[in-house]
Amino acid sequence: MLRRGSSDFIVALIPDTTYGSNLQDIFDPLTESLAENGLSLVLHFSMGSPGALDRILGGIRPRAVLSLRPFSPEERQILAERKVPGFDTTTDTDFDSDIGALQAQHLIARGFQRLAFVHLHDRRSDPYGPVREQGVVNACAAAGLPSPRVLGIAIDRSSADEALATFEPGTGIACYNDDVAIALMTAVERRGWRIPADIGLIGMDNTPLAQVMNPPLTTVGYDLAAAAHLAANAALRAIGQNANLPSPDIGLRIIDGSSC
Repeated sequence: MLRRGSSDFIVALIPDTTYGSNLQDIFDPLTESLAENGLSLVLHFSMGSPGALDRILGGIRPRAVLSLRPFSPEERQILAERKVPGFDTTTDTDFDSDIGALQAQHLIARGFQRLAFVHLHDRRSDPYGPVREQGVVNACAAAGLPSPRVLGIAIDRSSADEALATFEPGTGIACYNDDVAIALMTAVERRGWRIPADIGLIGMDNTPLAQVMNPPLTTVGYDLAAAAHLAANAALRAIGQNANLPSPDIGLRIIDGSSC
């Protein structure tokens, strides 16, 4: 059904980055929440081209656009010209910075005085890693510790082994996600070091695989349903519906394992 010259679609722009297995667990309840309000969610994998966004807006005339990364100035101009509300998941939160800070604070509380942050390096873009890294940097500074070492790895044996060879025993490593942490965990085992006595590791995403590792991976989790409802509420506010909806607490938290 068309309303005021627009459709009842909400477009979600998915950046060209590597996501964990939890992404569907966010979009399923988000789709349901929007459907309850007569709206349909359309996923669009964005390659960062403003022209592509303009074509989407002209083609399906969505009620609003949600982005999982900050909009570029060019994209905001296009949204304004098309009179389509746009909102991104970074607008009102320091979520990724908080992830890095929480990882670092946990490692420090476990006695690690020398920290590192390890990015995921692959062919895709990384809109989240630099902000998480800065959260680790800030936590180290607040604790009076040296700045963390920063490097990146691919999810393969040689890359993980090469990265681990640059660390000294006693290093606590905050990882971009659980995949990075698990890759390093296997490298620690091959090197004959012990976790967490020689190397501490903390991941992000609380993936199922993290909890079947030996030792179980310490990671950062959050309430996926709350994240979905937060996005749905933002979409509804953007189009003037249910403007007074409460903002749920995502509940960013440490999932204790035995890796740090």
